[in-house]
Amino acid sequence: MATSAPSAGGPGQGSSAGASAAGVAPPAVELRGITKRFPGVVANRDIELRVRRGEVHAIVGENGAGKSTLMKTLYGMHRPDEGQILLDGREVHFRSPADAIAAGIGMVHQHFMLADNFTVLENIILGSEPTKGGRLDRAGARRRIGELSDKYALGLEPDVLVEDLGVGDRQRVEIAKVLYRGATTLILDEPTAVLVPQEVDELFGNLNELKREGLTVIFISHKLDEVRRVADSITVIRRGTTVGQADPRTTSVKQLAEMMVGSELPTPETRTSTVRDAVVLQLTDVTVADPVGRPLVNDVDLTVREGEVVGIAGVEGNGQAELVDAIMGLRPLAAGRITLGDEDITCATTRARREAGIGFIPEDRHRQGMLLDAPLWENRVLGHQTRPPAAKGWFIDRRGARTDTERIMRQYDVRAPGPDTLAVALSGGNQQKLIVGREMSAGPRLLIAAHPTRGVDVGAQAVIWELLKDARAEGMGIVLVSADLDELIGLSDTLHVMLRGGLVATVDPRRVTPEELGGYMTGAHTVGAA
Repeated sequence: MATSAPSAGGPGQGSSAGASAAGVAPPAVELRGITKRFPGVVANRDIELRVRRGEVHAIVGENGAGKSTLMKTLYGMHRPDEGQILLDGREVHFRSPADAIAAGIGMVHQHFMLADNFTVLENIILGSEPTKGGRLDRAGARRRIGELSDKYALGLEPDVLVEDLGVGDRQRVEIAKVLYRGATTLILDEPTAVLVPQEVDELFGNLNELKREGLTVIFISHKLDEVRRVADSITVIRRGTTVGQADPRTTSVKQLAEMMVGSELPTPETRTSTVRDAVVLQLTDVTVADPVGRPLVNDVDLTVREGEVVGIAGVEGNGQAELVDAIMGLRPLAAGRITLGDEDITCATTRARREAGIGFIPEDRHRQGMLLDAPLWENRVLGHQTRPPAAKGWFIDRRGARTDTERIMRQYDVRAPGPDTLAVALSGGNQQKLIVGREMSAGPRLLIAAHPTRGVDVGAQAVIWELLKDARAEGMGIVLVSADLDELIGLSDTLHVMLRGGLVATVDPRRVTPEELGGYMTGAHTVGAA
């Protein structure tokens, strides 16, 4: 069962001397009363966290609960306004990530920071290049990487280009980067967000190897079933403060969800058919090529009807992003035809497609969905600047946009001081909720939803799922691309598998399991052609 959060100790309590006197090793990481403020926002308030050496310690909480801010403080990206950071019982003060790295803290970010045109070896040593006799010591680096790969079962191939690696392999390169720099405590931010079940199994195997060697892992995730599976202990954060600790062996997913958001864990399942005969979107022989003519999307046929959710499953990098870009007019077709209802939109601009009734939740909210240095009301306008409430005649209606932004903030629980808040100040989940609210508010007849719940907590996930279900029931056609296989299976009426640019299989979402779907996605086995 969950237990209450530990209370803060007074001066000197929990020190390494006291722990040693009792014969108990001090925590690998201890945060005492951490408070971090930003203008208008208290991101962390009196946070308490104790992580034992050699354990996987999970941190869970809603979007905007303060998890990322807390980890950035531990990693030296922020300095706390109040409180103490202790490593192995000794207080430390980090001025930058370089200080944290020197103290043995490494962080693997949710969005990988790798150079695609570099090899695995070059990515790992970048910024920490070993030298011998004044020259780069590649042989020494290769030996060190081989030792790390063998010791922690990472399966690294030093000479392979990162651009040729799958998502799971890229993640192992990121882990190797921090291990190469001597990290003994690893922070993993949403490490399973883009992995298929088989890759999750491999990652958890790697984490077990790290534990066996005495390393410590702080694991941030929204996937509570995975947290229970991999963690030795759990800390729950809500609205910037610690609300409890939990033992994964005795705490259910339902109890964790209630600790996080005060409600039961939602499910995406919907089995009442709402599919109508009218076709909303038709792709015929669609091919998309790279600049040198290699097909990224190859001869795809796809039909979406009113009231239908068409799911597309695939390991990232197999053409899903390019297919979405083609539908939205962000990439030209090398061949094929796209129709929206009865209208041929193959050569239409993205703006014309938007005005014709296509909504778009992009895969990368920072690159395609927002202006981070602009206020929320300006982000509400993006893609809808020619229609009310964003426009009045030829001009942007600032008052109307601000008022509607406030409505979206209330309806979709976007947590921010107001419509003039800069988008960069919001957590990733709150940014996502703003985008979903913006697109759903336009009432599109077709919605392209690429990873619509990526990086959001169970409460926001439930809201987005219900919105998609309601839109489906009202006749909206939806193309759903997601790395969350439970989401795909639960929401889809039709489910296709994409591999190497083509739709290679169609599976029944009422019968397929996540493990089976993962097998189709990796090519381990196939079913009838799509």
